[in-house]
Amino acid sequence: MSKWMRRMRGAVGMGLAWGAAWFSAGMIILLGLLLTTGSTGADVPYPLGFGALGFIAGVTFSGILGLVEGRRRFHQMSLPRFAGWGAVGGLLFSALFVSTVALTAEGMGFLSNLVFLGPLFAAAGAGSAAGSLALARKAEDGGSLTDWDDLGEVEEADGETRGLPSGGRG
Repeated sequence: MSKWMRRMRGAVGMGLAWGAAWFSAGMIILLGLLLTTGSTGADVPYPLGFGALGFIAGVTFSGILGLVEGRRRFHQMSLPRFAGWGAVGGLLFSALFVSTVALTAEGMGFLSNLVFLGPLFAAAGAGSAAGSLALARKAEDGGSLTDWDDLGEVEEADGETRGLPSGGRG
């Protein structure tokens, strides 16, 4: 399989994983609204909307990750750095989303919507990225998600290792 086909498959896989996670978050919101108010108050059901946004955000994150960390493997990346790129991807996606909505809606300010959605999507992107890295490490190592012993050192792309300041424990 060619290099680009693997990257495309990885981007779609990341999008599907994020879409499933965001779909679940939308389902929780939908159930909460139904239990408290008795109606959803939305044109698009929250799980479907959140799932679609999660898919696009996951593909966006995958593209950013491929550009900046293209040669590194999952075991060579630190969790904070990975989450940071997830936040950057979420922020970029929120800017694209808000600019698209601002073009179609009258009277909606770009900056006021970005101030609200930017941090929200950045936090969602960081959390999704951290979860993706944890799952990828688990799949790669066949280990447990709670096994923190291997996080004390991070292997760099050139093969050198460096210790994390807190020994890998938050």
